[in-house]
Amino acid sequence: MARGKVAAADVLRGLLGENDNSGGGGWRLPRRKPSTPPVIRVVDRVVTDVLDLRAVEVPYVLEFERCQFEAAPDLRQANLAGISFTDCDLPGLEARNLSSGNDVSLLDCRVSGLTDFTDAEIAGSVLLRDTRFSVPGGLCVHGDRLTVAGALLGFGIVTEGEVRLAGARIGGNVNLGSAVLENADGFTLNGNGMQVGGNFLGAFTSHGVVFLANARISSTLSLSGATLSRGPDFAASSDPHADPSATLFLDRVDVSGDLQLDRGFTSMGTIRAVNAKIGGTFSLAEAVLDAVSPPSVGTDPTGSGRALHVDGAEIGGDVVGRGVRIKGQLRMVDTHVRGSITIERAIVDNPAADAVLANRSQIGSNFVVRESDIAGGLELRGITVGANLDLRGSRLIKPGKYRHQPREKPSLDIGGATIGRDLICARGDKEFVAHGGVRCRRAMIGRMANFNGAVLGYKLDSHALNAMGMQVQELMLNVVSPPKGLVTLRQARCTSLDDNENFWNTTGFIDLDDFRYDSLAYPIDLRDDDQVQQRLRWLRQAMRRSYRPRPYDQFAEMLTAAGNEEHASTVLIEKQRLRYRAVAEGMRFFGPLVLVWSFLQRSMVGYGYRPARALGWLIAAWVVGSIWFQVKGPLIEINDDDHLPWNAWLYTIDLVVPIVDFGNKNRWQTPGASQWIASGLIVTGWLLATTVAAGLTRMLKR
Repeated sequence: MARGKVAAADVLRGLLGENDNSGGGGWRLPRRKPSTPPVIRVVDRVVTDVLDLRAVEVPYVLEFERCQFEAAPDLRQANLAGISFTDCDLPGLEARNLSSGNDVSLLDCRVSGLTDFTDAEIAGSVLLRDTRFSVPGGLCVHGDRLTVAGALLGFGIVTEGEVRLAGARIGGNVNLGSAVLENADGFTLNGNGMQVGGNFLGAFTSHGVVFLANARISSTLSLSGATLSRGPDFAASSDPHADPSATLFLDRVDVSGDLQLDRGFTSMGTIRAVNAKIGGTFSLAEAVLDAVSPPSVGTDPTGSGRALHVDGAEIGGDVVGRGVRIKGQLRMVDTHVRGSITIERAIVDNPAADAVLANRSQIGSNFVVRESDIAGGLELRGITVGANLDLRGSRLIKPGKYRHQPREKPSLDIGGATIGRDLICARGDKEFVAHGGVRCRRAMIGRMANFNGAVLGYKLDSHALNAMGMQVQELMLNVVSPPKGLVTLRQARCTSLDDNENFWNTTGFIDLDDFRYDSLAYPIDLRDDDQVQQRLRWLRQAMRRSYRPRPYDQFAEMLTAAGNEEHASTVLIEKQRLRYRAVAEGMRFFGPLVLVWSFLQRSMVGYGYRPARALGWLIAAWVVGSIWFQVKGPLIEINDDDHLPWNAWLYTIDLVVPIVDFGNKNRWQTPGASQWIASGLIVTGWLLATTVAAGLTRMLKR
């Protein structure tokens, strides 16, 4: 349609009432009720020169439809009843310090220059639906300190250049649904410090940086379905906490409601929300986060870069990440989550680095990483979890490496953590796998540490489980296969121990020094000697035949406390056997003698723990000695004046039993071999009777 030309001066004269063109397609002052503000409409015109309304008070609503402006309208310091541009072509719009009593609209327009709303005050809303703003590489919309009483609606807008709304105050919602924002080497949207009284909704596509640092959102910040990316040239930074590939900055943002980066949200770069404050739920469900940074050189723990960086954030609700896919690191150090963190059936890919870094974070309820595939490590040192840390059915492979050490990190590190209820590294729909092992050194766990159905370790020279100093009520170690690597339970404490043979058949050494457990989940029956022997085999296997007394003492103490003293003695006898063997191995020349002495003690008195065995040997010595002296016949009396009847049995018992004198020992001569037999019986009697007396004393004390 051909457009007629109209000079800007004629438009101005029309506003002053000097021209009433009621012809079709022109502009006119319509007849309206006295209570309704008049509207000036200009339709299908080419406006030449500059429409200069600077500092002019216009009590009309201006409507321009299908118009083409040869120069940017100048609305600076103007006071308008309202203005609307529909399907218009503008080389820009100068509206700095504009005051409008109603809406300001740019609907389905094409703006090829700067649209400047700096310090403008709009009593209504700003409507920008389906408008294209094009200033490649520069500012296309400038709205610093813009004040809008209503909403800022930008459905379907297309921008080439930066949309700057720093310090803007929007009373209602901001909606950029279906928008396309393009500024690859800079900010596509700069809302630093802006304030939004309602929701911020942005299912848009952005190729550049969305900068909403210090923003205040009174309700929900939702970028559900948004797609964020940026140009390939990232500014280098010496700051190790900087994120040069970031696509979204939410540092220090204050969102009273939910933060929604879910349901198809995609970011090809880092999402930063450092020190953010979120009143509701932080949702990442079904999102795709890709750090896109090149893999780090050497042992940088960030690996492929940070996909999500939320250090120091405060989240009043939950963090939900069901089905999220992350390539890079999820970093949330010193973060405070009052609800739960739930990451289920997720994929986190950051091999040979920290996939999840959440040191010193505080979670009010559960921390769940369930049925997920994670390439990289989970470093959660010093974390505080109010209820459960649940990694049921997750697979942790390709662990990270220490920055200054050649060895690998554990797949799960919760050293110094405090967990209110349970640590669950157990089988779910599939086995729990931790190739780098689990480190829970000095962890405090309120109820249960569950490793049932776990696969721990994959290298013989690494730690499969390091639980040094861990304190827990129930320790469940029914692993599905022998751990590959070392296991440390030194100084660990548990009330109940539930284990299986696979755990004790670990390929490495098990450090059990000062490992204390009060009971077994399935107590040993008083008549079940086989189970005691089985557990002794497990201990020997675990310690690789090296002598460590404390594990045997602990086992015996546990049995004694359960009233199973007979089996406790069996354990202590085994301890002494291994002790003498260790002593013999350390003595080059006298080792065989030590082993002989150990055999004699074990067989005769059970190292003092089997006094009944000593009584049996005492009786045997009495019988053997009695037979000897009976065969040798009556001995010769020492004093011819004595006429004591000869009795070999009474004479022998007088030799064998010390202290007690039955009047036979010193009345008969023992010539030849009988003298040696008698002396041997006296020594044997002292040794065996002393052991019997010690056993009876312990029994009387009990």
